[in-house]
Amino acid sequence: MHSTLLSVLGLTLLGALQAQDDIPVQSDFQQDKFTGRWYTVGLASNSNWFKEKKHLMKLCTTDISATADGNLEVTSTYPKGDECVKRNSLYTKMEQPGQFSYTSPRWGSQHDIRVVETNYKEYALVASQISKSTGSSTMVLLYS
Repeated sequence: MHSTLLSVLGLTLLGALQAQDDIPVQSDFQQDKFTGRWYTVGLASNSNWFKEKKHLMKLCTTDISATADGNLEVTSTYPKGDECVKRNSLYTKMEQPGQFSYTSPRWGSQHDIRVVETNYKEYALVASQISKSTGSSTMVLLYS
């Protein structure tokens, strides 16, 4: 099953790169079932920084909780050198359930985040279209 999910990740990324405006969102997305702890088991991107740094990247845990107004608080914990680093992000809900926006305070980049597919227990495929002054890229994450 693991190899099947990684194949789905690659195919989804390929499709996303070919038709960035057509990245789907999970139909009938149920945010309350999506919250909790996820483990990043796959990551792919067409961005230059990812290509340069992917050999340094380690898998991380991601804790997702809903705010009172329907946004998502996302806390990712990952190893960096000899320590663990936490990154907190607030994903703002969009009109379509399963679609969120995020602005990076560090880089000023705009992120259009979509939960492409999930069964809420075993896997979630999340795509993010990233736009900044130097260009745009797509990142796909596979959670388990």
